[in-house]
Amino acid sequence: MSRLPENERPRERLAAHGAAALSAAELIGVLWGSGSHGKTAADAAADALRRHEGLVGLARATDVELETVPGVGPVRAAQLSAAFELGRRVVADWPQGRWIIHSPRDVGERLVPQMGYLEREELRVVLLNTRNAVLRLVTVYQGNVSSSLVRVGELFRDAVRLNATGLILVHNHPSGDPTPSPDDLRLTAETLAAGRLLDIQLLDHLIVAGDGFVSLRDRGIAFDRPS
Repeated sequence: MSRLPENERPRERLAAHGAAALSAAELIGVLWGSGSHGKTAADAAADALRRHEGLVGLARATDVELETVPGVGPVRAAQLSAAFELGRRVVADWPQGRWIIHSPRDVGERLVPQMGYLEREELRVVLLNTRNAVLRLVTVYQGNVSSSLVRVGELFRDAVRLNATGLILVHNHPSGDPTPSPDDLRLTAETLAAGRLLDIQLLDHLIVAGDGFVSLRDRGIAFDRPS
């Protein structure tokens, strides 16, 4: 970056105008610091973005895949992975007890960026109090989220301990298609039935895929069926 006039260098521009004034390649360049092999860090970042078809592809890339880009070694790959993970956590984080759920979108906006491009399935449970304020977000399963493998009791374990009155199931489809599967419908029906016995209401089941999600309650799926 030393080849650029001082007022055009990403780090100086960030200090003068804020991070929003920088391109994605420049932001990554600031993260990586100095250049190498005759390229600035921003040049290497731009190359990485091209090879992985933008930020989304770059965020999904493994450290091994990142290291195949010239100028990106193990250290830079680790820095990038850490930065993306911090970004996901910021989006999904909230002050305890202050996040009130009014609609499925309130959940989707927080969790789609974190779960939409995961390469394996995860099942998370959002626990709510009587005001629909979030008490805790719990990851219950990672891997194959199937109604035959998920123990419904596990979904309610933390809800009982925290005296939650409601919960929302959220899981992702790595295929990119949020269409509910027969397994998704069975799991929803079983959770609804268990919730009635425990007096803990299942408020919704969201399926996340890519940049979007499906709310089973909004679609009138499973929730309008007797269990």
